[in-house]
Amino acid sequence: MRILLVDDEVELTDPLSRLLRRQGYSVDVASEGEAGCQMALSGEYDLLILDWMLPGKSGLEICQALRSSSSDVSLSTTPVLFLTAKDTLDDRVDGLDAGADDYMVKPFDEEEL
Repeated sequence: MRILLVDDEVELTDPLSRLLRRQGYSVDVASEGEAGCQMALSGEYDLLILDWMLPGKSGLEICQALRSSSSDVSLSTTPVLFLTAKDTLDDRVDGLDAGADDYMVKPFDEEEL
C-alpha cells in the first residue's frame, strides 16, 4: 500500500513515516501544499494523510481537488485522512464535507492511527 503524507511539520512527518514504513507501507512525504496536490493527483496512492494548514495550498483544497477530478475515477475514491490541529466541530464537518473519509486531531495516539 502506498501512502502520501502531506504535512509541513518535520517533527511529525519523520517519525510518522518511519512508523508507517515499519508497518510495511510505502510512504512519500510532501511538506508543501502545491507539491502535495500534484503528487496526490498523480493517482499513485492508496491513501492520503493530509494536514489542513499547509504553505501554498491547504489540505482542504487538496482534498477538494482530488474529489472533483473528473479525469480519473480512482482519484475521487482514494481514501483521505485529515490529521490536523484544527479541532472544532465545524472544522471536522468541513473536512468531511470536502470529501475526507476520516478526521483525526493532533496530537494523536499511534494506536488510534
